[in-house]
Amino acid sequence: EIRHMMSFVERFRAKASKARQAQSRLKALERMEHIAPAHVDSPFEFSFLPPQKLPRPLLTLEKQQAGYGERVVLDSVSMTITPGSRIALLGRNGAGKSTLMKLLAGELPALAGKRTEARDLDIGYFAQHQLEQLAVDESPLAHLKRLGGAAALRATEQELRSFLGGFGFSGDRVFEPVGPFSGGEKARLVLALVIYLRPNLLLLDEPTNHLDLEMRLALAVALQDYEAAVVLVSHDRHLLRAVADELFLVDQGRATPFDGDLDDYARWFTAREQKETEALPTSAGVGTEDRKQRKREEAQRRNRLSPLKNEVAKTEATIARLEQERAAIEQELASPEIYGAAAKDRLRSLLESQTRVKRQIETAEAAWVAANERLEAALGE
Repeated sequence: EIRHMMSFVERFRAKASKARQAQSRLKALERMEHIAPAHVDSPFEFSFLPPQKLPRPLLTLEKQQAGYGERVVLDSVSMTITPGSRIALLGRNGAGKSTLMKLLAGELPALAGKRTEARDLDIGYFAQHQLEQLAVDESPLAHLKRLGGAAALRATEQELRSFLGGFGFSGDRVFEPVGPFSGGEKARLVLALVIYLRPNLLLLDEPTNHLDLEMRLALAVALQDYEAAVVLVSHDRHLLRAVADELFLVDQGRATPFDGDLDDYARWFTAREQKETEALPTSAGVGTEDRKQRKREEAQRRNRLSPLKNEVAKTEATIARLEQERAAIEQELASPEIYGAAAKDRLRSLLESQTRVKRQIETAEAAWVAANERLEAALGE
């Protein structure tokens, strides 16, 4: 998975159109290198089997229009998806990202424009509404047998159970009805069902909602070796940085390539909000009161964002400190002298410290993900 990210960085480092995104993925790679050792005991371990076929291109949209009834949400959408595409959709809440995902999935018929599918196109689509479509009286194993296609029919029960075990469904859990399952367990099951079918185009609409840190990391790692195409919508910046090669901005009824990285998008987002605020009426009378009200709202928003930004910075500083502590411990453990009889007390102390720091890093990483999600949600309000 790390080799995949490095190959992207090397391919696009010199290309101006993707240089910043390459640097962004390089930073994500560095984070994965630090995070992965702290999660070697993760209960989740799975990978994507190669798709049966990888036609090129997989899917092309030409000037498509999407909406509901007479209400047009997106217009003139053009996009070509090929094997290896890693696309993230960016945009404010309500801009139409999920509508575009439904259009790509074929769940939402286009109002206008042309759609060209490869003959062997096989779409895997994950969306939050699918969690509610699980059969509450069926077990994870029963779902996989029913929805896993020909591969599930050929597989032995032990093979199916082993596959589900990679998603945290082991022992008797594979036989239990999913009705009482938590949101995270249902999300893991839907992901497992999508992945088992070996799609060559994977559409992930907010896949990390409800997932804990261990599963998020496992998904990010598994996606690195995925040979086919991915289109992703997520508030999880770590996942976006780790996966996306291309960014599309969904805004004002359009979906267009975004030339920049996620930091550039954050700046664009702030500038767009500022521009819209400045464009509001400024006439006297009621307009003056409106301006005062807007200034109060802007100040309130800054006050809401400031502690969230500070929380993200604080957790990042904590992680950096703990990683330095872990590196120092590992450096001392690499010394042959530490394993001598005279140093056994020191060795015991180091091993205890190593375990403690590992747990602290896990806690800090979970706090970092949660803090980023709160900040992303606040930015989207």
